[in-house]
Amino acid sequence: MSQSLLIVHVHVHVRPEHVNAFREATLANARESVKEQGIARFDVVQDTEDTTRFVLVEVYRTPEAPAAHKETAHYLKWRDTVAPMMAEPRTSRKYANCFPDNGGW
Repeated sequence: MSQSLLIVHVHVHVRPEHVNAFREATLANARESVKEQGIARFDVVQDTEDTTRFVLVEVYRTPEAPAAHKETAHYLKWRDTVAPMMAEPRTSRKYANCFPDNGGW
């Protein structure tokens, strides 16, 4: 497969009493994250049936960009702020984009 954007889906389950605070902290992180050179897109989505569940869709331009993101002040602040709000540890999966055509198939 040729060079592709790296897409990371971060699944987060938040304690019900922390949904609003989690959302605020996560939106603040997202607003700063999209300013990073290595980030092409950063979406925050909330489940419509279970509002305690979120997915962060992080789209990186290079394989090195996720590590650089995790060194930023806004990420570190977000990580430390939201950790006690989670009902369980967050999980993530990495994906490569297939469409629009990345020319590698």
